[in-house]
Amino acid sequence: MSAQNVIKTAWDGVMNEKKNPLQNLPLMTAHMMMQVLAWMWSIIFALAFSSYFVFGVSVVGHALILSGIFATLAVFREAERNRTTDNA
Repeated sequence: MSAQNVIKTAWDGVMNEKKNPLQNLPLMTAHMMMQVLAWMWSIIFALAFSSYFVFGVSVVGHALILSGIFATLAVFREAERNRTTDNA
């Protein structure tokens, strides 16, 4: 297995809402759980490196990135639901 496939598989296992274990939850619940997990990992890495400043920056960064990903996903899903057959 190539390095690119390993990275894609690992990414999908965590970030792809159709392949990770959160796939059976409503989108907003999955978003909340992803936020909690991001904060948890931010805490772990900040404590591992003994930097509380890094923790704050990391939490904000994770929250912004995940919020952007899920907002984009929600907009795309809504657009897909409202797609008219006139455009086809």
